[in-house]
Order: sequence, then structure tokens, then C-alpha cells
Amino acid sequence: MMELKEILSKVDHTLLAQASTWDEIRALLDDGIKYQTASCCIPASFVKQAKEYVGDKLAICTVIGFPNGYSTTAVKCFETADAVKNGADEIDMVVNLGWVKEKRYGEILSEINAVKRACAGRVLKVIVETCLLTEEEKIKLVDLVSRSDADFIKTSTGFSKGGATREDVALFASRVTNGTKVKAAGGIQTLADAREFLSLGADRLGTSRLVPPKEQ
Repeated sequence: MMELKEILSKVDHTLLAQASTWDEIRALLDDGIKYQTASCCIPASFVKQAKEYVGDKLAICTVIGFPNGYSTTAVKCFETADAVKNGADEIDMVVNLGWVKEKRYGEILSEINAVKRACAGRVLKVIVETCLLTEEEKIKLVDLVSRSDADFIKTSTGFSKGGATREDVALFASRVTNGTKVKAAGGIQTLADAREFLSLGADRLGTSRLVPPKEQ
């Protein structure tokens, strides 16, 4: 069975609630350091303060075009560059889901690569919001993200009608190419869930429920 430390090393310990306060973010960061999570994923407005607080002890992740994905490419690139300037180590961006429905795949690919350039070498994860996609769209997007300069395809924001499913993670893991990795996010509540998603091929987990760890 996968060891707890290994599981937590793959967790983006997350707090993105609209009313999050610095006291709550700081507690999240303290737990991230204590349990050596992969990162803490927080709202962009807290990135500078968070990075000053943790220094090199913990990676700071933030979200771009969140949660709806329909900001313009220029806005997403500005958000990304601003987050990087403030100390973000990883960026999770939401694709334009309207463009997905309209099959504007060239524009989606161009936007992902533009945001990756704005990352200035930082990790980029592309959120595709699987609960709003058809099977055909999921397959197209995993192939598209694999062809892009992004590092991960990520299932969900956690703010729509559903989160990661085992079927979607397995599908993505079976189709990613070019070293692209899979992040499962939304609805991961227990260590048993975490073990299963990792066994299905996820490389990273986005959740607020696993730290502090409890065997459930």
C-alpha cells in the first residue's frame, strides 16, 4: 500500500473558497510545510504574502482564469505574469470551455502556449472541467494538452457540478503523451480515494481534505 508520505508529496493542498482569509491561508501553509505536500494552491491575491511567509519551504500554486475560463488570453497571460512576479511556483489555468464547444482547438492550443510562456519556466496545469465535457471533448482535450507546452492536464476546478472521476483519470492517463501528467481534483476526500486516483495514473491530487491526514 502506498505510504502516507508519498501520497502527501503528490497533493496540492488547496484553499480557493471566495471568503478565504489570511489566517486560513496561513494555517494551510503551515500544514503544507508540516506534511511536505507538493504545493499549496491558493487565490492569487495571497501569493506574494504566502511566498514571503514560506520562502523555499513550500511551492506556491495559484489559479488563472478561475473558475470559468472565459477571460481573454491577454488577461490570463497578465494574471500569470503577475502571479509569477509575486512568487508563484505553479499555475493552474482554466481553458475556455466555450471554445471547446465550438471546436476552436487551434485557439485553445495557442492560449495554453501563451500562458506557458508567461509562466517563465514554472509548471503549468490546464484545467478542462471534465463534468462539462462530452467523451469526445475529453479525448480531444487530452490530446491537445499533450501537444501543448503545458505540464499537466487537470480534471476540475472543484467549483462546477462535479469533480474528478475514476473513469476520467483513467482515460487521461491512458492517452497523455510527451511527458504530460495528470492532476485529479475535486471530490477527493479520503486517503482511500487518493490511493485509487494515484493507482489509476494521476501524478498530482488537488484536495483540501487530506491534510491533516486521517485514515478513512
